Amino acid sequence: MSAPLPLQGIRICDFTAVWAGQTATMYLADLGAECIKVENPFIWNPMTRAASPRMNAMMAQLMPPWIAGHPPDPGPRPWNNSPAFIQVLRNKKSFTVDSRRPEGLAIVKQLIAISDILAENLAIGTLEKLGLDDDAIRAVRPDIIILHMPAFGRTGKYVEGRGYGAHIDSVAGSTILRGYRETAPVDNVSIFAGDYWGGMHGAVAVIAALRHRRRTGEGQVIEMAQVESSAHMFPQAALDAAWNGREQRTIGNRSIEGYVPSGVFPAAGTDRWICISCRDDAEWRALVAFMGNPAWATAPELATAEGRAAAQDMIEERLAEWTAARDRDELFHALQQAGVTAGPVLDAKEAAEDPHLAATGAWKRLPATEDYPEVDWLRPAYRFSKSDVDLRTPPCLFGEHNDYVYREVLGLSDEEIERLAAAGHIATTFDPEVIATA
Repeated sequence: MSAPLPLQGIRICDFTAVWAGQTATMYLADLGAECIKVENPFIWNPMTRAASPRMNAMMAQLMPPWIAGHPPDPGPRPWNNSPAFIQVLRNKKSFTVDSRRPEGLAIVKQLIAISDILAENLAIGTLEKLGLDDDAIRAVRPDIIILHMPAFGRTGKYVEGRGYGAHIDSVAGSTILRGYRETAPVDNVSIFAGDYWGGMHGAVAVIAALRHRRRTGEGQVIEMAQVESSAHMFPQAALDAAWNGREQRTIGNRSIEGYVPSGVFPAAGTDRWICISCRDDAEWRALVAFMGNPAWATAPELATAEGRAAAQDMIEERLAEWTAARDRDELFHALQQAGVTAGPVLDAKEAAEDPHLAATGAWKRLPATEDYPEVDWLRPAYRFSKSDVDLRTPPCLFGEHNDYVYREVLGLSDEEIERLAAAGHIATTFDPEVIATA
């Protein structure tokens, strides 16, 4: 029998949206917290369950695959099968209520009263407009831990600024540091790494606050500005500017540590690539020997890191010519055996089918539902020796746990539930007007 989960017995009242906030509560739910998402059937929260409440083949063609790659037939509830957002709904529960109306707000307060954590990353002032400022929340549950994850913080010149990952990454300095060499940010690709970085920081902050409450009985209010956590992805650039007055720019796939060569090179076939790095002189000698000691690579000046750095363009050009005729996977394994750091560049499909990831247990097969087919899902990236920290329950469908929350958690009567259902609070689909206009 498994030991108790690390956060077993902890309940989250979850108001989070998009990726950053939902990632924070995903980590906590992975660790065993009962995470109950508060969802409103009369409000389409942009980029939180799907890009649109309507999805068809034409719309899918207009959107990038990572956000429009629904099942071939997304069905009438595409918010339950968006590839961009469904993963962060694992191990969670969903119930619906219109918290803008007095009876809905009363339901939310009942949930807060029996919750340990309230988490949100909504636009500044959203909860306050509902009547749920910090004082109102703590009046219902004095020892609650409140996690705020605003884009730019709750003070400062950008306090009212709204933003998604692209805007936060830009302010944090990430956007200008990524990209091909000598290109402008307009040519960059948005990757929104800050969302997941912020989610991790938010979850760790909550765990620390839970530990404090266990020792003192005191709750806390946490402000975790996403832009600050995003800035932590590139501390070396900020310190280089502060200490040395240097402005770091895009360097493509080159090494920030100064390893040469270090980058991505073409392999045989269409859009096949391999990553190769020589972290020291010994690895460079191993690479040169593996290539058969070509004349260009045996020049004495290339024996040192300084010499290779001065000839980096030439080395990359010659190395790309050499790799382009070779099979990616065979070359990757052979270079590893020769003592050279190398790895294949896998696309998403290859990663899902990669034998190493399969062997490490990265995936777990879940059965089909009404909204998506049987498929392999990513499991949490951590394993505990005693606790069942795993993908225990599938991503929650919209309103899937209404009956559980209203009856078992809140203890409402049949009459109260019928009244709330008649008023539209309890639903498994969005209101028709939302679907038509969102």
